[in-house]
Amino acid sequence: MKMLLALFLLKSLTGVCPLTSKEIHTKAGELVVLQCPPDRGYNHVDTKLVWTSHTTQKIYVTNNMSAVELTEMGVLIHGRSFVILSSSVNHQGNYSCSLRNASSQFWFTLTTVKSKEYEEMTTYSKSCYTQESCKLNCPDVKIPPNITRNGFTWHKVILHSRFLTKDGYFQTVEEKDKGVYTCTRSYLYLGQIYNKTFRVELQLKPKKFDKAAVIILPKNNKVVPIDLGSKVEIECKAVTYSDFDGVFWISGGSVMFKNPSLPVYYKTTREKNAEKIKLTASLVFKKVSEEDLSKNYTCKLESVSNNLPSFVTITLVQKTRPSYIFLCPSIVAIVVVMVVTVIIYVKLKIDITLFLRDTLGCYGRTSDGKIYDAFVMCYKSDTDAGVNADDRKWLESVLEEKFGYSLCLYDRDVLPGKATAAAVLDCIEQSRTVVLVPTSPDPGPGCDQLRAIHAALVERQTRLIFIKTETTQDSTSGSLAEALQFFSKAGVCITWKGLSSRSSSSSFWKQLLLILIIIIIMMMMMMHHP
Repeated sequence: MKMLLALFLLKSLTGVCPLTSKEIHTKAGELVVLQCPPDRGYNHVDTKLVWTSHTTQKIYVTNNMSAVELTEMGVLIHGRSFVILSSSVNHQGNYSCSLRNASSQFWFTLTTVKSKEYEEMTTYSKSCYTQESCKLNCPDVKIPPNITRNGFTWHKVILHSRFLTKDGYFQTVEEKDKGVYTCTRSYLYLGQIYNKTFRVELQLKPKKFDKAAVIILPKNNKVVPIDLGSKVEIECKAVTYSDFDGVFWISGGSVMFKNPSLPVYYKTTREKNAEKIKLTASLVFKKVSEEDLSKNYTCKLESVSNNLPSFVTITLVQKTRPSYIFLCPSIVAIVVVMVVTVIIYVKLKIDITLFLRDTLGCYGRTSDGKIYDAFVMCYKSDTDAGVNADDRKWLESVLEEKFGYSLCLYDRDVLPGKATAAAVLDCIEQSRTVVLVPTSPDPGPGCDQLRAIHAALVERQTRLIFIKTETTQDSTSGSLAEALQFFSKAGVCITWKGLSSRSSSSSFWKQLLLILIIIIIMMMMMMHHP
């Protein structure tokens, strides 16, 4: 009744009964495009096309109107497109496009509806197979070229959904993904964004059959590898020239059934193209069993034009699985080798490290301008817990004679007559690191010089190795306490434990040698990459 009343009103307004009409539904704020169909009996004269709007006011729109006038009206016209940029209840009514005269009109009835009704009217459906990739397509409208597409976004209507990519693509779609998705397209016109929404309902179908083979007749017998328990579809294709030809499957001497309720059946399709007819007979296994492997299946073509029928017999075999007979022993062997390697390295870490040092050239071959690997600087401990003279001499001789490090020793390498502080700083400058050894009694420059060079060590950020004894006290006072606190924090602390530390396999030597090697490598890296 509403449509009849609308047509009656249209006739009373124009005096002519509309030849064709179209009903458009929209919701407030949506972009609407009315597309005037071409008139086959009239050449393209879009410049003379006239749009008429019958809403609260009768508005005539032509292509001769300026863009400013059209924008003020909230509309845009380009050729045969009439665009309402943001629809509202004020835009409800009837619209017509006149191609030549009043007798050649196309009518549109625009109605604004509630969001729920609009969503039901603009819902599209999309079907995908479970456990396969799926892409939702966002619908579009034909817009004039002066409106720019600004992309689109997806979101699911129901909550707790999986993340959906911007382009609506699922790598593998699952049962929980089915439902209704909303796509919002954005359009840019004169710096303003206008939207158009669509709804797509994702429906899931059972997983497709795996196409294990495609056979094109005539062909010799064929072996088809398959997986037990899988869904399989084997296609048999033939090309004929007669409507009386046919392709079918035989098993056990009898023609198989086309009943889809059976665990094994076949289906046929026929596609005619000019004189050729493409026939396809698909053998379907809902779930391949061991019984199916013991049977032969024959695809046969019967043709009225060929007395000798074409056929192919297939045999199903289970797909070969990768052999794990040799894999497990290989993994066990690799693990055993790794464990043995780690144990050997832990036991012989010093020897291995020194071997690599000499082999790779990390020792004694740098051109960084340094003369010594380390400056061994002794200072008097405030307690009697320092390293005694014999242990100090033994430590120096082992570093030089056994492990091949060059040391700067104050009592041996500093020329007499030179100021003590300047001599100490020269040794530090010519060495890659400084090894501080607390001794009792004091054979070196003493605590006073240690206080004096403290500021220089801080400024130069000298690399320090600070040797402590098990009973070394940090409760000294004055500037020496500040210096020792800096040395213990800025450098690497190693504890000397007396006789137990003399063994080359002790933790003391492992730490000391590794630190020296690391410092030398760091110096080389800084030299090549300043």
